[in-house]
Amino acid sequence: MEFDGGYKAVITYDPEIEMFRGEFVGLNGGADFYAKDADSLKHEGKISLDVFLRMCEEDGVSAKKPKGKFALRLDPQTYYDASVAAAAEGVSLNQWIAQTVREAVRG
Repeated sequence: MEFDGGYKAVITYDPEIEMFRGEFVGLNGGADFYAKDADSLKHEGKISLDVFLRMCEEDGVSAKKPKGKFALRLDPQTYYDASVAAAAEGVSLNQWIAQTVREAVRG
């Protein structure tokens, strides 16, 4: 589910409480919300996001996670295959992985 400003939430269903749960992703902290139907979920999500953004502004911190690094562990064969694919395209392994991830998330 997407909200104003490009903020996105992943929606799941919790059968124990018979409600949908939304959790914002890519934020510099946690923000979630619950509702029984889609319209209510959008409403609750907007409230949750507004509160989170206001708190970030008051604290002087960025709402979105900063760009960062992460370690990627590959089995030896996958590492070799990815290295060969990157070399074949004339780019570093890091550049090749970053491009592959960009393509995957754009769908």
